[in-house]
Amino acid sequence: MIDASFLSWPFFEDRHRQFAGDLNAWAAREIKPLVDHHDVDASCRCIVRRLGEGGWLKAVVPQVYGGLYPTFDVRTLCLARETFAAHEGLADFAFAMQGLGTGPITLFGSDALKEQYLPPVARGDAIAAFALSEPEAGSDVAAMSTTATPDGPGHVRIDGVKTWISNGGIADHYVVFARSGEAPGAKGLSAYVVDAQTPGLSIESRIDVIAPHPLATLRFEGCRVPLAKRIGGPGEGFKVAMATLDVFRSTVGAAALGLARRALAEALQHASSRKLFGAPLSDLQMTQGALADMATGVDSAALLVYRAAWTKDQGAPRVTREAAMAKMYATETAQGVIDKAVQIFGGLGVTKGVKVEELYREIRALRIYEGATEVQKVVIARELVKMLEAQRSSDLGTVSGQ
Repeated sequence: MIDASFLSWPFFEDRHRQFAGDLNAWAAREIKPLVDHHDVDASCRCIVRRLGEGGWLKAVVPQVYGGLYPTFDVRTLCLARETFAAHEGLADFAFAMQGLGTGPITLFGSDALKEQYLPPVARGDAIAAFALSEPEAGSDVAAMSTTATPDGPGHVRIDGVKTWISNGGIADHYVVFARSGEAPGAKGLSAYVVDAQTPGLSIESRIDVIAPHPLATLRFEGCRVPLAKRIGGPGEGFKVAMATLDVFRSTVGAAALGLARRALAEALQHASSRKLFGAPLSDLQMTQGALADMATGVDSAALLVYRAAWTKDQGAPRVTREAAMAKMYATETAQGVIDKAVQIFGGLGVTKGVKVEELYREIRALRIYEGATEVQKVVIARELVKMLEAQRSSDLGTVSGQ
């Protein structure tokens, strides 16, 4: 059984506790029959529909468009991802992409775009995707080469390639970032909603990974998109992307936390029931040490994840440092926790069909996507330097004003 005592922490309100309890009960009952790892496309479509029917996708859109709250409640998003990940990685993936693939529209889209795209996503009638990465521009967004050039007074033409795109091949729309040329580097990007059936957009290839998810490489060749489908202003694409990731990066840490909690629960159950040398495996001090490290890591990661989520929900305009710390620490820690769980299971731990083996494959990508661990370290350090410079400026201002 997964420990839910953390819900008593002061980060949460009664509504969060009720949400987490209801979702956990629903997921335990509903998710497993929906998943076929041999057909992840069909499984994701089925999961999205059921998430919509269950009302859980209301958490990813504002209330006025059929959502749960007036704006994003990041603690709710994190609780949802943690819960889904603990039950089934594909369910977490399906939920997360509904949020990430519409987050830019929620934060920066016109009223018309919100009205068109958000309600179907909340109902589970449409699948969303977020297309930022390219073959030569992953962590370095400013190196993006996909272009959006004017094509008449009311359209742009998008040309280029996007890769590692989650929901690629099954999405109904993609939020696509392209170089629109207002300025060099990151300041010359814009974001657009591109419907999946738009002429010039094709699925170049599907990508198979160790934990099966719908992933694809997209090709844009003369893909004509109305300017009305632009999200935010011209040249604001980088701002749109970073603000969206600022909301959702903490939730990646929450997903890792869910995987780690499940690994700890599985390991504890196995160690308590498995006999070794005439006694439970859990009686061995080496096993006890591993379990203690795992539990401490889980709680430490949870504190960072929910601090970041709580801070954002309190109205902080940005939580760049807090979210980066949460994402980095939770994903790295979860990798270690799951590795220890596999070790406790012994040979069973690397046997296909055993849960900890599945968790071992699921966790690895979380240390890479939405900013690899190494990138998070750079982000954290830069934020620390900025804080120091701001403090120095403040101190100088105080001295000069005396």
